[in-house]
Amino acid sequence: MTAIEFENISKQYRLGLVSTQTLSHDLRRFWITNVLGKENPYLKIGETNDRATKGTSDYVWALRDINFKVEQGDVVGIIGKNGAGKSTLLKLLSRVTGPTTGTIRAHGRIGSLLEVGTGFHGEMTGRENIFMNGAILGMTRQEIQSKLDAIIDFSGCERYIDTPVKRYSSGMVVRLGFAVAAFLEPEILVVDEVLAVGDAEFQKKAIGKMKDVSHNDGRTVLFVSHNMDSVRNLCKSGIVLKNGLIDFLGTASDAIDFYLMNNIENSGKYVVVDGVNYVHAEKDIFRRKMEFVDFELLNNPESISSDEPLQFKVTIKRNNLNIKEFQCAVIFHDSQEKRFATYVTSLLQVPDSKESFKVSLCLKNHNLAKGKYYVHFDLGIKDYSNTIDNYDGLDNVFQINVNLMTREPKKAYAGWYQEYGYILDTNSLSMQIIE
Repeated sequence: MTAIEFENISKQYRLGLVSTQTLSHDLRRFWITNVLGKENPYLKIGETNDRATKGTSDYVWALRDINFKVEQGDVVGIIGKNGAGKSTLLKLLSRVTGPTTGTIRAHGRIGSLLEVGTGFHGEMTGRENIFMNGAILGMTRQEIQSKLDAIIDFSGCERYIDTPVKRYSSGMVVRLGFAVAAFLEPEILVVDEVLAVGDAEFQKKAIGKMKDVSHNDGRTVLFVSHNMDSVRNLCKSGIVLKNGLIDFLGTASDAIDFYLMNNIENSGKYVVVDGVNYVHAEKDIFRRKMEFVDFELLNNPESISSDEPLQFKVTIKRNNLNIKEFQCAVIFHDSQEKRFATYVTSLLQVPDSKESFKVSLCLKNHNLAKGKYYVHFDLGIKDYSNTIDNYDGLDNVFQINVNLMTREPKKAYAGWYQEYGYILDTNSLSMQIIE
């Protein structure tokens, strides 16, 4: 049974001002749509909602031509960059605002937790807000009373339940709001990024509760989050939004992989460093003693064997001519930023006469299991304590796909292969200067 259906949903906003700025615009819209019965003329204008670029129109499409269905009992993760339209989509479903075009069909009561304090009255106590929210959902006082103790217990706010909500911390408001939304049994539960406000213990409880209400009670959950780990563990299906458009629709795992892959800058076989993506480097180039300039992957990133040597060409620039020795590290993460392995070269002499030079990196025995990995690079020297002193570092330079297991992993790595633990290897990665 279909629980939610979005049919040709679009939402247009005017930037800067409420309405259409002038009385003449509003009168023209009213005359054309209400009197003449024609299409709204402002639907023909407007630009894609790319918040990072300067546009030429005063109208933007926060959402455009959204079409998808959600089956009853499904848990759907909605992911995307800030400004992609995720919260707008949930607000339309929750009827906080209406779509510019299209139709939304939802079967059942909707419980929404869109932002901290949604649906709560600050002057009312926590207990009073529970009863008010239950009444809004169409429940009788007796039904709410039967679940009151469970709501209070789950929220962990018993001591403050008869205190006005305006005196709660943001975390307490989220705790109580989620408990109300989950225990008052709406057929559709809509949860925005608010769970990030709660502590780790409450996030774990909330994820467990959402799994329980979907699997055991057959309720539908729409979950917006930037925490890929939570989306992967909770959701069955995934939707990736980009600039107000659906960029991908599929399983949660595939949606996460698609989103991460398409948000790696220059994720092909050759990357020119633009200085924006540095994570370890000092921002002032005159203080950055050494830095990465570009990278080249010599393998096919889409099809790598478990025993295929990985080969990179890296251009390095030396800003401090007193640096005599350096080393590189190649680091592998998964889509949840879990580090699998770190491979470190030996120290190498810096060419005396060159400011910029190229090195080749060859990783002979990466021994990675099947899966997708994100390749990070670090650049530095070893200090007196024999630890790496980073000069520069770059995250998510390449994504590689290991999809061929030509042999079983070495015995030394068997535990890692099964448990995905941490490896630090200083023997498999070699480096030499080539130009």
